[in-house]
Amino acid sequence: MEVNFYKYQGTGNDFIMIDNRKGDFPKDNVDLVRFLCDRKFGIGADGLILLEDAQDLDFEMVYYNSDGNPSSMCGNGGRCLVAFANFLGIVQDNCTFNAVDGLHQAKINDGMVSLAMKDVEKIDSFSTHSFLNTGSPHHVQLVKGLEDLDIKVEGAKLRYGKYGSAGSNINFVQPLGDNTFHVRTYERGVEDETLSCGTGVTAVALAMHEKGMTTSEQVQLKTPGGDLNVSFVKSATGYTTIYLVGPAIQVFKGIIKV
Repeated sequence: MEVNFYKYQGTGNDFIMIDNRKGDFPKDNVDLVRFLCDRKFGIGADGLILLEDAQDLDFEMVYYNSDGNPSSMCGNGGRCLVAFANFLGIVQDNCTFNAVDGLHQAKINDGMVSLAMKDVEKIDSFSTHSFLNTGSPHHVQLVKGLEDLDIKVEGAKLRYGKYGSAGSNINFVQPLGDNTFHVRTYERGVEDETLSCGTGVTAVALAMHEKGMTTSEQVQLKTPGGDLNVSFVKSATGYTTIYLVGPAIQVFKGIIKV
């Protein structure tokens, strides 16, 4: 079997993109997805995304973590899939698609993809951290000395020790200014630090606003893979009109025999 693929990255968060509108890809083959995402034996990626047809919508997003299992929403993956759909000629400047957490709208402008995220009604704030779901579950924790922190070790402790088998993504944060934060993320399913996490930086922006660490409704997040921006509106019931904005770039394409 030969698989045609494209490789995309959004601030260093990288994904294998496959046009599955004909339904040829074996979607339940966990070992195949894991192999394709393997950086030594396969293509290498943080995740794999299938672009599929969706009735009355532009397309459907089907997302797998690099461990081969279907997963919750991926913000950077969604932005990269929008860029992929644009490359394929499926959409132009605007689109609406379905993902595991529901409908999303997006816009493309000069290589920057602005993705509408789900509303967030509840943020659990504690003295040491915050917890919220932005399409995926996220633990947000302020730290000092973020550059020197062992994210894989400290993230795994919380991912497994605090949240059990279901787990959570773990974000460590250090303020850089009134509306700018440095973020490093341990992603479940990858089980390591990724260079960027879209739902993660969205969670950080909302959590920092909720804690009063920023009063701005436009927040800049600096990740090891680059800069992302999150805008939102604070309402009486939570946070709405949430947008994740950043670049989405096609790196290469190819054919792999499996």
